[in-house]
Amino acid sequence: MKDCSVDNKRILKNTIFLYVRMIFLMVISLYTVRVTLKNLGVENYGIYNVVGGVVALFSFLRSALTTSSQRFFSIHLAKGNMEALNKQFCLNLNVFLLIVVIVILLLETGGLWFLNCKMSVSSNRLFAANVVFQLSIISFVMHMLTVPYNAMIVAYEKMGAFAYISIVEGLLKLAIAYVLLVVYGDKLIVYGLLTLLYSAFITGCYIVYCKRKLQGTDYFWYWNTSEVKNLFAFTGWHFLGTTSVSAKTQGVNMLINIFFNPAVNAARAVAMHVDLAVLQLSNNFFTAVKPQMYKTYANNEMDALYNLVFRSTIFCAFLMSLFSIPLIISADYILSLWLHEVPEYTVVFTQLVLINGIIDSTNGATIAPALATGKIKKYMIIVSLIIFANIPLCYLFLVNGYSPTVTMYISIFLSIITMFVRAFLLKKLIGLPLKKYYRIATLIILSTLFMLIILHYIFINGVTGMLGLFICLFVSILMQTIIYSGLIVNKDDRQAIIKIVLSKIKK
Repeated sequence: MKDCSVDNKRILKNTIFLYVRMIFLMVISLYTVRVTLKNLGVENYGIYNVVGGVVALFSFLRSALTTSSQRFFSIHLAKGNMEALNKQFCLNLNVFLLIVVIVILLLETGGLWFLNCKMSVSSNRLFAANVVFQLSIISFVMHMLTVPYNAMIVAYEKMGAFAYISIVEGLLKLAIAYVLLVVYGDKLIVYGLLTLLYSAFITGCYIVYCKRKLQGTDYFWYWNTSEVKNLFAFTGWHFLGTTSVSAKTQGVNMLINIFFNPAVNAARAVAMHVDLAVLQLSNNFFTAVKPQMYKTYANNEMDALYNLVFRSTIFCAFLMSLFSIPLIISADYILSLWLHEVPEYTVVFTQLVLINGIIDSTNGATIAPALATGKIKKYMIIVSLIIFANIPLCYLFLVNGYSPTVTMYISIFLSIITMFVRAFLLKKLIGLPLKKYYRIATLIILSTLFMLIILHYIFINGVTGMLGLFICLFVSILMQTIIYSGLIVNKDDRQAIIKIVLSKIKK
């Protein structure tokens, strides 16, 4: 199971750090949503998510810049060129500051117009919505400033830092939710202000850690026009990809707001929080693997890179399914236990979002190798066009009177198409063995569908009580383990995993 320079021990160590972080954050996040929804109320919670969504439309910038920074930083680290690393860090930070200024101008013009003229916000909540909008812009600026620091931590594979800072992050979010219990005045505005203060503190934590622990994060003015062009040539096309993902999420959220009311936005926001919490399972593993992908490509170790793609695809889908499938089957019971008063559409949104999440969890394994090559123009254009198709298709169905849940069916359909198209394009870029990948992808989709059908018939009357929930969890995990180990994982990897498990049991 060992591949050339792939550091499996480091991947395992970093995955453990990230999983400690994930488990803590998942529990805190889900409980925080419950407390926040209760204290803000359905309308305010829906308004906050859709108003913040206007700003979040520009989150594609942060995502694209983080990924591109990680790629450049990892390659410099692989080559041991610390001077070039520090220059790249400073260049990125200067470029990001320029981008922040441009985004602020766009938000303070077009964003304000859209909020006040197009969005479905009652007149008595419009002032609060505008205040939250301004606070969200400042929070966005804070998050943008952390991009080079965040990317440097990932490039160095110091995942323990994420774990520790995230514990503080989760506790602060929970504290904010409880402060709303005792605060007077407009709770929506207070929530926006507290969220801003939390963002500023976390930004400071990342900056201080990098300054003290990581070489290559000393700031000085550096600008090289040719390097800026190189950065934008790579980042520009990656922007297109992350823009499409942001448009899919926030754009559809705004369409729902136009055709329905903030309560439906609240239902979708709850579902997205559940999905995000579970998606951290696969994301944490892939965050630990991604620097290894960049480095194996930089060292021209293609067989090792292919194996990382296959294993990451399988493991990410398995981890996502492990928690998502039981949640899908028992969504009604869990949501009523969690929220007490469940907004309309929340159950079905949650079920569909989790199904979509299982498919999307495999994306990272076919994105990182493409980014490593730097030749991403064609890749990003084709994939982005498919993802962008969510907006016109959703509008077409919503304007003809369909339920808001139709947006998730469209998303699932397009995610499956994207999954296969990414792999086809990756074959052109790095020679990925397409037949083997398609076999894995097809088995993941069919096994997920098979397990959902079987579990649905086993629990045809729904899951009730804690005993029923534990039985559902046990049956689901047993089925998934048997199917993945028997059909999807290859013989060599299966034997290696069994050997590792047996050695741990003996110890």
